[in-house]
Amino acid sequence: MPRRKNEFIGGGYYHVYNRGAGRQSIFLTDAHYRHCLRLVQRYRVRYAVTVIVYCLMPNHYHFLLRQDVDIPISRFVGALFNAYAQAFNREQRRTGTLFEGRFKHVAVTEDLYLRHLCRYIHVNPMAAGLVATPEAWPYSNYQEWMGLRDGTLVDRRFIEQFWPTSADYRAFIAEPVTMPEGFVLADRLT
Repeated sequence: MPRRKNEFIGGGYYHVYNRGAGRQSIFLTDAHYRHCLRLVQRYRVRYAVTVIVYCLMPNHYHFLLRQDVDIPISRFVGALFNAYAQAFNREQRRTGTLFEGRFKHVAVTEDLYLRHLCRYIHVNPMAAGLVATPEAWPYSNYQEWMGLRDGTLVDRRFIEQFWPTSADYRAFIAEPVTMPEGFVLADRLT
C-alpha cells in the first residue's frame, strides 16, 4: 500500500477511527473487546503512544491518541489492528479483510476541538442506543475518567488540564453534543 501523504508529529493528538468492512461487527463477544484492549496495552508501550480516550463499539472504534515520540501513530494502529484482525479471523475461521480499508485519522490541534472530541467518543454508545449512560458501556475508558474503575489506558494529567474534577467532566458530558461552528467530527460510523 502507498504511504500516507500526511505526517504524524511527536506530541500531536490524533482521532483515529475505522469500522468493519460492510459495517459488519468487529467485536462479537466480551473476549474480543478484552483481547483488543490487551493488544492496545502491549503496543502503546512499544510505540510510545498515550491513549487519551477510547471507545470500542460492535462495528467500529474510536481513539484519541497522543504520539509521544517520532514513531508515527500509524505504526501503532497498524500493528494493533493487524494483530487483532489475524486473531479474529483465526478464531472465526474466516479470511479476508475485517476493516473498511485503512483507518481514518484527524490531527487535533485546537483545545476546543479536543474537549468536544473527548465527549463525542465517550457518548458514542449512548448515541447508538446501546446504553443509557456512558458509564454503563464497559468498552471505553469513561469509567477510568470518572474514577469508577482502575485502568492504565488513561492520562490523568490530560483530564485534569481541562476538567479538574470528575464532576466537571460529568457536567460537560451532560451538555448537548454540538460542535462549535467550523468543526466536523468523523463520519458517523454506525
